[in-house]
Amino acid sequence: MAPVPPGIRFLASFNRDQWYRAFTFALTFLLYTSFHLSRKPISIVKSELHKNCSHVTEAPTDSSSRQPALHQELDCSWKPFDRNNYKQLLGAMDYSFLCAYAIGMYLSGIIGERLPIRLYLTVGMLTSGLFTCLFGMGYIYDVHSLGFYIFVQVANGLVQTTGWPSVVTCIGNWFGKGRRGLIMGLWNSHTSVGNILGSLIAGYYVSSNWGLSFIVPGVIIAAMGVICFLFLIEHPHDLKIASTQSSAPSNQKRHKSWNGVNGHKDLYLQYKPGAKTQSWDTELLLGQESIGVCVPVQQVVVVKSEAEPSAISFMGALRIPGVVEFSLCLLFAKLVSYTFLFWLPLYITKAAHLDAKKAGDLSTLFDVGGIVGGILAGVISDKMGKRATTCAVMLLLAAPTLYGFSMMSQFGLGPTIGMLLVCGGLVNGPYALITTAVSADLGTHKSLKGNARALSTVTAIIDGTGSVGAAVGPLLAGLLSAQGWDQVFYMLMTADFLALLLLLRLVMKELRSHRNRPGAAVE
Repeated sequence: MAPVPPGIRFLASFNRDQWYRAFTFALTFLLYTSFHLSRKPISIVKSELHKNCSHVTEAPTDSSSRQPALHQELDCSWKPFDRNNYKQLLGAMDYSFLCAYAIGMYLSGIIGERLPIRLYLTVGMLTSGLFTCLFGMGYIYDVHSLGFYIFVQVANGLVQTTGWPSVVTCIGNWFGKGRRGLIMGLWNSHTSVGNILGSLIAGYYVSSNWGLSFIVPGVIIAAMGVICFLFLIEHPHDLKIASTQSSAPSNQKRHKSWNGVNGHKDLYLQYKPGAKTQSWDTELLLGQESIGVCVPVQQVVVVKSEAEPSAISFMGALRIPGVVEFSLCLLFAKLVSYTFLFWLPLYITKAAHLDAKKAGDLSTLFDVGGIVGGILAGVISDKMGKRATTCAVMLLLAAPTLYGFSMMSQFGLGPTIGMLLVCGGLVNGPYALITTAVSADLGTHKSLKGNARALSTVTAIIDGTGSVGAAVGPLLAGLLSAQGWDQVFYMLMTADFLALLLLLRLVMKELRSHRNRPGAAVE
């Protein structure tokens, strides 16, 4: 007999639960990748909405040109972003999306705990795809109304809040606390992968037809919504229920003779958390007239749990130790991250004098650094058992690195590439750790006494507070950049220091603690 290949032996070593766990990991990774993929195009298209018109030579007006003439003397920008206050208009467009996202996030976690995650996430992805495509339709149908773009951004921001609490709750249901930092660090790279793919897709179309920079990502997230509906498994218990239901027909066939004699139908009970299930051993008694009667002879009561856990309230979630500190810290950490997300390509365009496509491609290096930073933050926090300390060290290093990036970006592509990688790791490391491993730790905190239904609400509170910073950061960047990009970097460095200060109490608590297991800080 031929020997079994090592690869087959490796695959055979996984049991059924491990296969489903790996499948859920990969599926939720791809689902949220599509969310960030659909958010990225606006940062790439900004430099196309308002070009550097001084570098455009006048050309005869072509009546067949796709883009209409916006001024008699200039024909390079997209109205209404052709004005001198274009940075403020672009900042307002970012703010409309992120403000709606921040407000909706607080409600999303509470709603998500009371609805099936699979359906809730599917509806959010389909509607997000619709609004993303609608933004791109503005190019195809020559829409030049600022109100139209603001409306689409607000609507898209609201429906995109369905994503994060749903996927974090799902991944938290499947993975325990052991090595959570590493697992979540790897999983959270979907944020950077989505940004990279979004940049590449938007950059491919931006110069020829920027509408497709939105339509293609919109179609992708809608298609992933269909896949979510068909394949997402919310909780390991769902598999047990499905197997119980599939075994019911065989049991019914085995007792067919009983049903045929007296018309009695067997009752199959489906397990629900907190429910008491009762079953009776039955015995077929044949009388003299051969009439079958099913008589219960022994009662067996199986108690699954005392009561079904109820969804946690908003104030109850805030009382979990560490939620307030990490939420406020994320406000400033996400302010920095999202300012880079929405303004980095435009900054590179102006600072390095590159076109939109090259600037978008170069900005993906920031996300590559973010992938490495998120994984390192997870591994280090697992080894040390100190989430807050890991975040604090990275925030301390990030502030001077941001200043270095603002200086180095003026000395050519080489230094810019190096600083982008370092900045991406230090900026996105704490952001990734707080939104994943820390949120999952707090959502399954020992004070909840095993109530896993709090995870969605806790995740929504932390990420919702962070989204407030994500809304304010790009808006401030649009206002401050009019006075020079140095002002923007000073704002980002200040935000990093404030995030560090908010973690100091938890850091001191960790340093005094002698616990070495992961999650000691939040417990």
